[in-house]
Parts: sequence; structure tokens; C-alpha cells
Amino acid sequence: MLARQRQARILDEVRRAGGVRVSELTLLLGVSDMTIRRDLDQLSSDGAIQKVHGGAVLGSHVTEEPGFEVKSNLAQPAKQAIAAQAARMIAPGTAVALSAGTTTWALGRHVASIPGLTVVTNSTAVADTICSSESTKLTVILTGGVRTPSAALVGPVADSTIRSLHFDQLFLGVHGMDAVAGFTTPNLAEAETNRALIDRAQVVIVMADSSKWTTVGLADFGPLSAADVLITDDGLSDEARAVLKESVGELVVVPAATEGSREGARA
Repeated sequence: MLARQRQARILDEVRRAGGVRVSELTLLLGVSDMTIRRDLDQLSSDGAIQKVHGGAVLGSHVTEEPGFEVKSNLAQPAKQAIAAQAARMIAPGTAVALSAGTTTWALGRHVASIPGLTVVTNSTAVADTICSSESTKLTVILTGGVRTPSAALVGPVADSTIRSLHFDQLFLGVHGMDAVAGFTTPNLAEAETNRALIDRAQVVIVMADSSKWTTVGLADFGPLSAADVLITDDGLSDEARAVLKESVGELVVVPAATEGSREGARA
């Protein structure tokens, strides 16, 4: 069993029981207590658990949700490169969904010029960006729902609308991605809405810059394997790339440092 697989099993046990002892994990996994302690150190540094004497309990995850304006100023070169690459994957005349997020918001400006699209989004910011373009002649469907600080529309109204539709592609922004926790968000209702989006899409394309790696929000909405394609930037470490390459359907890495050619390097 690989270290990350073992850590995923440990995290499952912590979530199930609320806490575990090192002695219990050594018996369960058939490894030494030193190996378990190293795994707990890694999970603790990821923010997934909190180490206590003789074992571990669930950690204090990220629960504060930054506002849209704050997040829109972060990692801009990477987000623009990711958005440009994502736009190349969209065929005219298809039905696509864009989740809430500042990277999908960047994609919205490209989407506005692709002819014949039907775009479903649960983001007021994404919808405004697409509809403000003078050249756009797209059909834009806004899901409705309760607005979060990140300009996402969530809750039963949004979820019901989404579950009545089907998309050729979903372009999904995430708050965090982690080998153990998967894709996460600080907002419980947004997690449920993201699950609904994933469920109705034929192809799930996650857009996440490298700063999202090992960030763990309060609520998860899918394992890394939920992504048919993951587009990220070249700020990822070799170890992170290896984990993602093994976990997602296809890993696409784009250079974030330049504004010139951004042809994705397919891993």
C-alpha cells in the first residue's frame, strides 16, 4: 500500500470514529508505529487531522470563505493561463456548465466569443461577464439560489435546477485539492451544489491553480478521480504532479509565467 493510500485509509477511520489510536492503526494496516506516526505527521501538516497524545482526531479545516474580490486578485497569471487552455477545449454549439469561482470567471470572457453555446452557471459574476460582452449571442442559464461570499448561487433552488439539466462539459473551480481530502470548499451548501454539477456532466474539467494543492476546506465534494481532466499551472511540485497524474483522468499543465503561447503540456 502506498503512503497516500494508507493515509486515505487512516483519514477514513478518523472520520468514521472521530479519533484513532496509533496502536489501533498499526494492527489495522500491518505497519510499524513509526510509519503510522509519519502518516499522522503528513495528515496533520495537510490540515486533515489534529494529532493528540497516542493518536489523532479530526483537524480544524478551513471554514472561512474569502470574498470574490479577494480571491480574484490571487494567482492571476496562472488563472488566466488555465482559462485560456480551458477555452480551447470547448466546441461551438455545445452545452457547458461553469461553476462559481474566479478561474471560471476568467474563462467566462473566452466563452463569450464561442458561437452557439448554451452556458449554465451558478455564478452571478460568471453570468455578468459573459452577458456584458457586446459580441455574445449565447444562451445563458443562471441557476438561481442563495448567494455566497464567493458569488456562488447554492441551496435547494440551485440544486433542483442543475439536476434537471445535462451538460457536455463542466468547468469546475475548487477552493482546494488534496491527495486525501480530494476537492473541497469552505461552504457546505456549495459542496452539495458542486456534487449536483458533477453528476449532470458528461465530462468534468477541474480548473485549479497550483496554490490550491494541499488546501483543505470544510466540505469535500469529490475525490481527485472525479476529474476527467484537471488543468493547473507549472507551479506544482514534481510530487504533486505525480499524485495528480495517477489520480485524475488527464493532467494538463500550462505555463503561468508568460502571457505568450500557452499551449498546455499534457502529462
